[in-house]
Amino acid sequence: MEQTAELQVNLFREQAPSMDEIRTLSHLVHSSEANQHQFAEQVGQNLGNTAPVGALEAGIGLFILGRYKDALQKLQKGQDGRQKFMYLAFTLRQLRRFDEAIQSLQRAKDAGAEALNVSLEKVATYRHAGNLEAAAKEIHAGANFENVSAEYHYQLARLQEAQGEYDRAIGNYKKALELAPVHQRALFHLAYRYDLSGQEDEAIEQYKRVAASSPVYVSALLNLAVLYEDHGEFEKASACVDKVLESHPNHPRANLFHKDVESSKTMFYDEEREKKKSRKNQILETPISDFELSVRSRNCLRKMNLRTLGDLLNITETELLSYKNFGETSLREIKAVLDQKGLHLGQALEDKQLQPDEPEPQTTPEDRGMLNKAVDDLQLSVRARKCLQKLNIRTLGELTRTTDAELLGCKNFGVTSLNEIKRMLSGYGLSLRSLD
Repeated sequence: MEQTAELQVNLFREQAPSMDEIRTLSHLVHSSEANQHQFAEQVGQNLGNTAPVGALEAGIGLFILGRYKDALQKLQKGQDGRQKFMYLAFTLRQLRRFDEAIQSLQRAKDAGAEALNVSLEKVATYRHAGNLEAAAKEIHAGANFENVSAEYHYQLARLQEAQGEYDRAIGNYKKALELAPVHQRALFHLAYRYDLSGQEDEAIEQYKRVAASSPVYVSALLNLAVLYEDHGEFEKASACVDKVLESHPNHPRANLFHKDVESSKTMFYDEEREKKKSRKNQILETPISDFELSVRSRNCLRKMNLRTLGDLLNITETELLSYKNFGETSLREIKAVLDQKGLHLGQALEDKQLQPDEPEPQTTPEDRGMLNKAVDDLQLSVRARKCLQKLNIRTLGELTRTTDAELLGCKNFGVTSLNEIKRMLSGYGLSLRSLD
């Protein structure tokens, strides 16, 4: 079969290519949609090869394409050897079958795979499994590679990040780059760590280094575009997104981001208006208990679950007076409190911009545990994470009580980030609050 010129490495030949050649091929395949389509055709034309070497090559090809379940079936029929067991381990890790992945890595070592590579892949597998203690034990056993192996320092940094030791992680990312200046993953994760830490200038410099390398590193370019847009450098942001779309014209996030950047060029942010809105929200969140009210009024409001000034805007005089033991005297007290703030009963029902809170759904203990999950533990983009921090949203439960409009009202938060959060919530069977 004719080899695709752009891919340079032919996976399907009498003897399977080396691990280094396969890594090079994988980078080239993912450098553009055109290469992905061409490689998918190559793999498809070789799926019928049932010989052990053919099954191994097809399994590796399916892994590169992200078809992990199909890859597993082919690899299991492939020719035994270090390549088979290494790629079986990679595939099992993607399928979250971590114990089997560890076993396959051990078989790869027994078949002649380099001990350091096997050990570091075990570290990565334990880390993905959340077994940080086992990962630490494994990497410490290879401490003699300190100041020698860039990959050792990279994996150590990833582990330290998972342990919350961010400064030490940055130090090891830098050490990895001293040993291998073109280590793309170390560059990207150093940039991302700076980004999450608020060191945006440092993050930009590191993302630029990643973006300057070849092939195109999509995540680095899109994160760099976010930072440029946050700084108001919309042309630079557009250039980053355009570079992604040149090689990945159907990339969904890049296409949405392109629309966001273009709209940001003409977007006017009224800072004074946002400050007024914030002050108004603070007033509406003021607890009724902060005001001097009679015992009767206080008790009635508590039984009606009216706890803030904002809650009072969602009920009318008639509804208050219809409640048992709530009379004209209590009504006058409440109206006087609201008058002090320039508010009145039922105001939210008259103002379309103010909507009553939906009642809390009945939840099981398992549901409550999920709703208490910290948003910091979720795999969100930098922009989405920053928006949630600005809105002081810390848990999934708090996020589900937020509307599309509230998120979009956050400065520089656009449709791309909104769709990202919606997809994440959908994965948990949750959604944002609707005003319908």
